[in-house]
Amino acid sequence: MRLGIADHFGWAVAVTASADHEVVDRRRLELIEPGITAAPIHYESKRLDVEATAALVSSVRRSVARATSAAFEELTAAVGAPVVSISLRALPADFPDDIAVQRRSPYEARADAVMYRQVLSELAHARGWDVHFYDAKRVVGQAARLLGDRVDEVLLGPRVGLGPPWTKDHRMALAAAIVAGGEPGLPQDRPAPGGG
Repeated sequence: MRLGIADHFGWAVAVTASADHEVVDRRRLELIEPGITAAPIHYESKRLDVEATAALVSSVRRSVARATSAAFEELTAAVGAPVVSISLRALPADFPDDIAVQRRSPYEARADAVMYRQVLSELAHARGWDVHFYDAKRVVGQAARLLGDRVDEVLLGPRVGLGPPWTKDHRMALAAAIVAGGEPGLPQDRPAPGGG
């Protein structure tokens, strides 16, 4: 099974697909525990100093790790077969680790999303899953090239077969899972410049 993720602040759309691209599970994953700020840099750092922001980010990361681990446990139990890979939106190249820098533009708008993807990646690696990164603007086109004549059946068919919701995020997550298992040489394993 291959897992595709379209993440947002504190939650994500997750689509798990078999080797023949059949959707075996789709769900919303809660990536953070209730009552915890979902965006410590973007929303909270303006009222905090650097030290307090760093402490908050550390606390939020721990919450994200706990909530996401629990979500992964539920997902893997539901699909009933080993997950071999996860596909995440690309991390921006050379994104700074320093909280003081992350608090400044242009980084503050993306720091929280980067944190979620880093935690997702770390937890996936710990489970032995291959981690792939995709460019959100290109991944559906990459999947379409791999699927050929089956593109509409595979990417749009789940809306008919499974019913709503089947949104752009669901299609993107499925496309990312397909590309992760696709042809060698497609740039799915490299972060795209500027992320996605």
